[in-house]
Amino acid sequence: MTNKEAVMAFYQKALTVNKETNPEAALSDILADNFVSKGSVESKTKDQLSGQLGFFWQLIPDLQWVPQEIVNEGNKYVVRSKATGTPKGNFMGLPTDGTKSFEIMTIDIHAVINGKVQEVYHLEDWGTAMKQLKS
Repeated sequence: MTNKEAVMAFYQKALTVNKETNPEAALSDILADNFVSKGSVESKTKDQLSGQLGFFWQLIPDLQWVPQEIVNEGNKYVVRSKATGTPKGNFMGLPTDGTKSFEIMTIDIHAVINGKVQEVYHLEDWGTAMKQLKS
């Protein structure tokens, strides 16, 4: 897998709910063993991210994460994407019943070596998602 193919697979096979695979299987092919996902406050290992995505796939069965723009320099890939979904259940403390959807922007910076994502810095606009789900 090329570096760009690994980045695309991250969105198409791990973040986006699909019938071809599941987050754990997809991430095992895409992420390096020492992978780290770094957010504003906390970091996640490969196993922790896999567990979170498995939960999201159950909670948001129509979850889609679609790259809108990709900028590449060396082994770094900056991806601006759109995440959409219709959660049914407790979504970040908000009870949802599957009747309201969200559409948010996300930004990720991936470091990829030899077709494996080593680390990702990420930022998602969950505040907007919560507003959309409450209205």
